Parts: sequence; C-alpha cells; structure tokens
Amino acid sequence: MRALVLAGGEGSRLRPLTHTNAKQLIPVANVPILFYALEHFRAAGIREVGIVVGSTEAEIRAAVGDGSRWDLEVTYIPQEAPLGLAHAVRISRDFVRGEPFVMYLGDNVLLEGVTDFVGAFEEHRPNAQIFLAQVPEPERFGVAVLEGDRVVKLVEKPKQHISDLALVGVYLFDDSVLEAVDAIQPSARGELEITDAIQWLIDNDRAVRAQMVTGWWKDTGRPDDLLEANRMLLAQQGDDLQGEVDEGSTIVGTATIAAGARIVRSTLRGPVTIGAGTLVEDSVIGPDAAILTGCVVRNSEVTDSVVMEECVIEGVGTLTGSILGKGVEVRRSSERGAHRIIAGDQGQIELG
Repeated sequence: MRALVLAGGEGSRLRPLTHTNAKQLIPVANVPILFYALEHFRAAGIREVGIVVGSTEAEIRAAVGDGSRWDLEVTYIPQEAPLGLAHAVRISRDFVRGEPFVMYLGDNVLLEGVTDFVGAFEEHRPNAQIFLAQVPEPERFGVAVLEGDRVVKLVEKPKQHISDLALVGVYLFDDSVLEAVDAIQPSARGELEITDAIQWLIDNDRAVRAQMVTGWWKDTGRPDDLLEANRMLLAQQGDDLQGEVDEGSTIVGTATIAAGARIVRSTLRGPVTIGAGTLVEDSVIGPDAAILTGCVVRNSEVTDSVVMEECVIEGVGTLTGSILGKGVEVRRSSERGAHRIIAGDQGQIELG
C-alpha cells in the first residue's frame, strides 16, 4: 500500500499566516501538521509516499526532504493549481496505479492515525473506503448518506441538511478511482471533486465502504481549528524537561522544555511546550501554549496560543487565543490586559 498526501492548497482561510508559510507546515504542539501524517504512515507500515505540492513546493521539500527521517520514500508530484482533490488523484496516477493507496489531506490532524483504517480496508477489500465524523457544521464539508456501513450518496458542502456525517480528509482507494476521476466533470466551483468521483463509483456499482472516526479529528483550515488541534495534541504530551529551569520558577502540570531553553523566575501551567533556545523570563506560560525555538518572552502571560520561531513578546499583560508567525514582535506601550493576535511572519505590534 502507498500513501498520497495533498499539500498543494494555499490556505486562504489562514491568512496572513499563509502568505509566507505552507499551511501544512504550521506547527501544532511545536510539530508541523504534515509531520503527524508521515508518522501515521510509518506506524501503519506504509513506506512509499507521494506528496502533491503547489506554490509552496520548495518549502515542503525543504522540510520533508526524501522522507528518510521517517523511514519513508517520498515522491513529489507538482500540481499546477489547486483544482480539486480528484484532480490531485488524476495527476498522481503514475504513482498510485497498481496498489491500493491512502489519500490524506495534509492539513488534517487525526489522533487515532490510519493503522486501523488500513486494516479494515485490507479485511473488507472495497473499491473505496471513507472516514466519517459527526460534525455540527456539515455545510463546511462533503457529507455522506449511509445505509449500514454502505455509502449511498455524497454531497459536497450541501446547502440543505441531508446528513451530519462529514468526510474526514482520509480516504482509501484501489485503481477504480482512476477511472472515476477521468469520468467526472468540474463542479460549479471549477474543481474536480473527490465526492463526485466517489459518487461515480457508487453509481457504477463499485463497493464504497464507510468507517466512523473513533477518536478526535480536526480540519485545521481556520485559526480556531489550529488552536483546538494545538490543545488536543499538547494534552497527549508528557513531561520532557531537558532545558534549564531556575529555582525561582514553578511548573504545574505537564511540560516539554527542549534542550537549550531557559525558564527564569516564571510559572509554566501545563500542558505547555517550549522550543530550543527560547528564553522565558518573569512570565506565565500556559495552559495550552506552544512556543517554538529562539523566542523571548518577558514580563508577559501567554495562554492558549501558538508562537512560531524567533518571536519576541515583551510586557504584554495576557496574550491568549493567538497565533504568531515567525519573527513577530509584540510589545506593550501603555495598556495591559488580554489580547488576541493573529499575525503573519515578521509582524511588529505595539499594544496600547
């Protein structure tokens, strides 16, 4: 079995963060989102991985390399524009043909991984298998109508309520999907929809099976989704205290402190994770804060936030529900209190 990761989307709902960052590489719990998928493939015994890339190809290649870090063999498949999930399958036919494959959207976070999903496919051997989750906003997703575990109808982002079972961004296919993606036409959005391809399989008497997600899943397409994913993944971490914590500091709950990080006269309220080379001084961090490498936090409180590399946070009363891109500086001028900030790389913000 192979895996196909879709990492060509531009992340318009996450701007300004995605003006300078591939959305699949935005960190949650200090790990790029895409890396969790690669870990899942290794755990499921998959070794050959194709990554569909677009305008952020160079950034993704630099981060993932040849895949050997995960004991994977990675092939990059350029997509000229984000023309739909079925289009990504169409252009990947030479890579996927001949073996079943997992298709995984690179900005999804799935705590349970794909091992059980792959095992169920190998047991039942349908032509396609989809992962479903019950959601409160089905109009944001492709949704499925079921009879037992058999899929009878799929609709992309329905305007009227027909089901609250959303397609999670993980699919399993055999070669019959290649016939399907060639048979369909672009939707009103101008994209080749994977829901249309799966519906073609249903209409042509192919076996399409559904499996419910048993654990937590999140499509990290919006800032609040990223923050929720960050909270969930931080909650999975244990203690790993490699950095320096002075006698004037206190840790309550779980914390991951990388080697080279320094905690001085501060309080950490877990779960938190602090990256290498980061200085936290006279501050309160957490709960649910992830601060990456080379940052400086002084005289501030940071909770429920994602802070990327080389940021400076100084004299801020409370920074909460925030996402800071690389190299952002947030400083106080006169006003303290709570602040929520979504800032792209290299932003400079004076509060007050």
